[in-house]
Amino acid sequence: MQQTIRQNIQQLRSAKGELKAVTEFRIKALTLAQRNKLKESIDAIGDKSAEQNAKVNVLPHLQAQRQLLQEMVQYLDKEIMSLQGKLGKGEDQQLMLEISRRSLEKDEIQKGLLELLNWSEQLGQDVSQAKESLKQRLIVRAELLESLVSYNQQQLGVQMAENALAGKDISSEQSKALTLLKERLENNSSSLSAVIGMLDKLDVDTSDLKKTLFAISGDITQDVLNIDIVSSLAGQWFDIAKAQLIEGGPDILFKIFIFLFILLLTVLLAKLTKRIVAKAVSNSKLKFSKLLQDFFTSLSGKIIFTLGLLIALSQLGFELGPLLAGFGIAGVIIGFALQDTLSNFASGMMILIYRPFDVGDLIHAAGVTGRVSHMSLVSTTIKTLDNQRLIIPNNKIWGDTINNITAEHHRRVDMTFGISYSDNIEQAEAVLEQLVQEHPKVLKHPEPTVKLHLLGESSVDFVVRPWVRPEDYWEVYWDITRAVKMRFDEEGISIPFPQRDVHFYRG
Repeated sequence: MQQTIRQNIQQLRSAKGELKAVTEFRIKALTLAQRNKLKESIDAIGDKSAEQNAKVNVLPHLQAQRQLLQEMVQYLDKEIMSLQGKLGKGEDQQLMLEISRRSLEKDEIQKGLLELLNWSEQLGQDVSQAKESLKQRLIVRAELLESLVSYNQQQLGVQMAENALAGKDISSEQSKALTLLKERLENNSSSLSAVIGMLDKLDVDTSDLKKTLFAISGDITQDVLNIDIVSSLAGQWFDIAKAQLIEGGPDILFKIFIFLFILLLTVLLAKLTKRIVAKAVSNSKLKFSKLLQDFFTSLSGKIIFTLGLLIALSQLGFELGPLLAGFGIAGVIIGFALQDTLSNFASGMMILIYRPFDVGDLIHAAGVTGRVSHMSLVSTTIKTLDNQRLIIPNNKIWGDTINNITAEHHRRVDMTFGISYSDNIEQAEAVLEQLVQEHPKVLKHPEPTVKLHLLGESSVDFVVRPWVRPEDYWEVYWDITRAVKMRFDEEGISIPFPQRDVHFYRG
């Protein structure tokens, strides 16, 4: 297997394109398999004789494996140097990303190299010189990575701010630059984590490196939870917060005062605006409905408060451009999530514009009859005739037939009264006309109608149709119905009712 690995390493010098990637993948797989076999052999060592045999059989393989890994490190060093030589000729960001990938591969190989050194030491071989050399290389590598992750983090922040400022006009180059920086930072952080792990095994103090890694990546590991590191980080954060509070405390307090003052002024101005708008729309020649008046009044106050809040936030240092862009994106997301609510909103706007009813009107819509007590852009509150409060979505109302019972000033009461075929038609007609004309709440104009309407199966039916004001409808209906029954009884006029004759046949 070692011979196969060595042959593949030789092929790498001439391999190109995807063949090169395949060869590298094969080398990694074979190397890992070889290392796993060596680990099994070392774990199987038990007594002294077995240990002596291991020195004879296993150590040469360990030495050969170390040599192969060192050749891989040298190969990757050449690859990295070749990439570095291309910098400054364009596509630097892509080149830096590829360098970070190659460097991460090299760090992973060095982890395997350290593992092989530890196994050799476990079998009694003196590898102190090799471990010291590796330690020095790792210390230099750690210092470089510490600078790289900090630099990449800074560049990432600058690029994110630039992209946020561009908003919807962000270019594909800006998006690509952000993606490349994120991947570079991830690769460098992974390399730093690998180097920290190796230095820990070599008894090197890595607390400062771990603090840097935690500050950049935010990953909480068992090492980061070390009490010394935690206390050091907490001390640093406390010192930074204390220094910022001392240096910028008065300025922060002044900004908070200005923020609260602007909010208070905004609330007062919003209330004043609502009063002015309410007075303006109520006296308008456009004759706005009560619903539309309430809408404009409420909307004016909310607009003033929103503008005041944005101005107040700007005093605290918030950038209004990215903030408004964020609100726009959030609005699109919320819009998709609340499509039914937006449908209600649109229906509410249509009701406000076309004014099919107003507050206080008696309507029948969405299968409900009652008076409109309140309306928002989302729902309408209706009180039924038996004093139940129903809140109905506006799209249910707008999507149904709306019957505004009180929209007109006059309403006709339709009643039907029947007499028997043996009663006098003129007498009954005169009684009905008299009762209608005598009722104080029946309107003179339009004139009421009393006519013979239908010759039914068991009765002669009259229609009685007086006109009343909408609010007097039921009172007139009930009064005339009662009066008709009483006068018919006095006049001897009978009111037929259904009868059924039952005949019994005996066989």
